[in-house]
Amino acid sequence: MSIHVVAVITAKPGSQDVVRDALTALVAPTRDESGCIAYVLSESSVAPGTFITVEEWEGPENLDSHLETPHVQSALSVLGSELAVAPAIHPLTPIAS
Repeated sequence: MSIHVVAVITAKPGSQDVVRDALTALVAPTRDESGCIAYVLSESSVAPGTFITVEEWEGPENLDSHLETPHVQSALSVLGSELAVAPAIHPLTPIAS
């Protein structure tokens, strides 16, 4: 059974462009990862600088592997000082369909 994940990444004021560029650079390599079914990056229309990924992975082990990839680790090290808070990663448990 696949796993759905929502991640919320919030840029510090003035860092929106840096964060947007870094996150955009993650899209292609993430979509190429084994086990990635879907990976969509969006920016909030009501809270500019708040970025959301909506992801689907074949299983939790694929998500774990994703978080350890060099491209994610590199982005996190660059973005660490540009984020208002740590990224909030929400694996989802369906309660109704």
